[in-house]
Amino acid sequence: MEKFKVLEIKESIFDNNDKRAELLRAELKQDKLFLLNLMSSPGSGKTTTLVSTINHLKDDLNIGIMEADIDSDVDAHTIANTGTKVIQLHTGGMCHLDAEMTKQGLNGLDAKSLDLVVLENVGNLVCPAEFDTGAVKNAMILSVPEGDDKPLKYPLMFSIVDVLLINKIDTIGVFDFDIAAVEARAKKLNPNIQVIPISARTGEGIEQWADWLHTQVHAWQNH
Repeated sequence: MEKFKVLEIKESIFDNNDKRAELLRAELKQDKLFLLNLMSSPGSGKTTTLVSTINHLKDDLNIGIMEADIDSDVDAHTIANTGTKVIQLHTGGMCHLDAEMTKQGLNGLDAKSLDLVVLENVGNLVCPAEFDTGAVKNAMILSVPEGDDKPLKYPLMFSIVDVLLINKIDTIGVFDFDIAAVEARAKKLNPNIQVIPISARTGEGIEQWADWLHTQVHAWQNH
């Protein structure tokens, strides 16, 4: 029987990416630049949440946004209307960003003069959770219309994020959604996760979220 090599390519890719991610975090620390990786399903309200967040923090922090999509530049136009520095990243069909792609985005954004950069990752609860982007912290948005069972269906995503924003709570009377159940399921996977209910449309909870983010940026820059 002919012999042949078996290459575990997935493990190799992840190992290589993890090393690049650690190098990127070291560079961010040296530059005192805080990078947040924001993930969610499509339509959960990432961009609307970012606009509200920018409005709360723009007087205190120099902010940049990296918008990642398979195609289109709709979200970048929305962010640009706030006056915030923004770059659109097209992934060429990839359903996530990795550390090297993130670094390319930071270079394109010319981010060294900034305090905070938010990477709005590709809308997906699977692939983005598998790849370390080099971010200092990871956050995700779960919107009320998506249902409260998502921690059961996508456990990896909930296990790797530092903050869970439950968005569209102004619609909670319309949908069968149990915030307490989501929080319990998320904390079973990730006991240290911070859960913040918000409405990007009405502004409810945004101040608490912005305060958390501001505190994290300050800590990163001063320790």
